[in-house]
Amino acid sequence: MVAGRDEYLRDFDAAIQDGPGSHERISIITGPRGVGKTVLLNEFEAVAKSHSWRVISETTTRGFIDRIRDRAYKLVQELSSEPKRRLSGIKLPYLGFDTESVPAYSPTPTLRSVLDELFDCQAEIDARLGQEPVGLLITLDELHYAHMDEIVEFGTTIQHLVREDREIAVAMAGIPGAVKPLLAADEGRNPVTFLRRANRIETGMVPIEEVRMALEETAAQVGVSWTPEALDAASNATGGYPFMIQLVGQHAFRNLTDNEINEEAVSHGIGAARRKLGQLVHEPSLADLSEVDRTFLTAMSADDGPSRMSDIAARMSVDSQYAGNYRKRLIDAEMIRPTSHGYVDYELPYMREYLRSHHVTDAMEQFSIWPE
Repeated sequence: MVAGRDEYLRDFDAAIQDGPGSHERISIITGPRGVGKTVLLNEFEAVAKSHSWRVISETTTRGFIDRIRDRAYKLVQELSSEPKRRLSGIKLPYLGFDTESVPAYSPTPTLRSVLDELFDCQAEIDARLGQEPVGLLITLDELHYAHMDEIVEFGTTIQHLVREDREIAVAMAGIPGAVKPLLAADEGRNPVTFLRRANRIETGMVPIEEVRMALEETAAQVGVSWTPEALDAASNATGGYPFMIQLVGQHAFRNLTDNEINEEAVSHGIGAARRKLGQLVHEPSLADLSEVDRTFLTAMSADDGPSRMSDIAARMSVDSQYAGNYRKRLIDAEMIRPTSHGYVDYELPYMREYLRSHHVTDAMEQFSIWPE
């Protein structure tokens, strides 16, 4: 069950039915780790397949252009008929005809040439069968500015296909810090205009009421119920964070008794979920940041709630302007969020507890202003 994402799926489904040019056919999904970006890509693929569309799924690592081209070429081969043949001569006395295969000119295939051929073949089949156009969805996970050159080439190809009214859709996903440089103007000459014009999906937390429904209905599908207190505790413990919904539900389920999940099961589940969250989300999220970014976040962990910017600057022994620059960086990376004037808090649940439990806080103890 995918909680809290119905609107995005409805929009994408409508875009496929609306035809070429629909805005939601080119979408970028951003958000911190664990908010369900990859899951949403999978759901987009399911929507496309429900309309009999073809799907190519890739990760934006080195060589992804060639991998997409090769996958598209295999689809062309599946659609293509037997090679065309030409008359090569007349054979007497039976007036039989000899034929030979036409040697085809074979330039080095590019992504654009292969996709053009794929769409031409599919359009021919659609016309012959009198069916609705069958399109192609390409999904790209882990979108990252480190692969700018290939992304520019990919974007240029997609822009041409869109201008030609091809039945193409593209859904991409990445963390904010890796995607935002691709959307930057680059002194007004950004070549990846298709990204800047794309539909933006900024995934965030799921409302707690929808968390409750997801946990309750998923368990009910296999004949398991929650006590009211356990369901409240589990829902609130997730903070609406999609990955925590999955982890808390999974580990609470493992501790059920007689097809019922009680408060004790949830307590064990929350502990296991928090450990897993630290390993799979907090640790890699911090690894993406600079040393000063991590120092800023560590300075925040001294507080039990939102942190005052002046306190953070004092703990870091820097001035307010310097701290403000890193505040902006971390907001852009969706690691923190402003809560009120002069205050910020963590975006990811349990980040404070994770930092407190690791040795990084030791570096802050040198400051006398560290709270008692």
